Amino acid sequence: MSANDSSIPILYIDETLLVINKPAGLPTLPDGFDPAAPYVRSLLEPHFGRLWIVHRLDRGTSGVLLLARSAEAHRALNSQFDQRQVSKVYHALVTGSPAWDSKTVDLPLRADVGHKHRTVVDPARGKPALTHLRVLERFSAFALVEAAPETGRTHQIRVHLAALGHPLVADALYGSLAAEASQPVLHRLGLHARQLTIEHPRLRSVLHFEAPYPEDFIRAFEIVAASPQIW
Repeated sequence: MSANDSSIPILYIDETLLVINKPAGLPTLPDGFDPAAPYVRSLLEPHFGRLWIVHRLDRGTSGVLLLARSAEAHRALNSQFDQRQVSKVYHALVTGSPAWDSKTVDLPLRADVGHKHRTVVDPARGKPALTHLRVLERFSAFALVEAAPETGRTHQIRVHLAALGHPLVADALYGSLAAEASQPVLHRLGLHARQLTIEHPRLRSVLHFEAPYPEDFIRAFEIVAASPQIW
């Protein structure tokens, strides 16, 4: 599936919500440099009508993305995110093998810094940012880490992992894209939005969504398992 394909995997749909498994490479919002390029709403609205973006995923991140199908649902869901009533779980493929099995990172972050618009750790001027981490699987030179952010700062997971010395695979902004000895591990950011739990804004029932790994993520696991030293 490409960003030009309208058959984006649908995880859930009713008259209030639309939940998709966003492909990597597809931006959530219009590209400021290329407004005509495909993005989530431009591909979905011809099929499902007016949609409201509730939260965002980076272009290079795949996984669970929630959209509202009415302004009322949008307001209710935004309130859940603002009040931290939503549970988000990401799976991150990182470089190196963490010395810890689980860790909570509490490092304030300041966004949009410098000409690259990076997010940086800034104890003095940063906003509170909290991420819970757990190692799911270890490889020779890589690890699969579960990240559950309590806050929603820009690039929060990427920056917190980089601050610990374990940047995401293929993260040119916060990691090191050293020359690879063989085939690349992944051609995009090593981050997948795995799970999302919300309260249905109309029914008030708890809904849990899980996005299967895309093919490139599965291939990356096979590569890192078979190749002790890639980077």
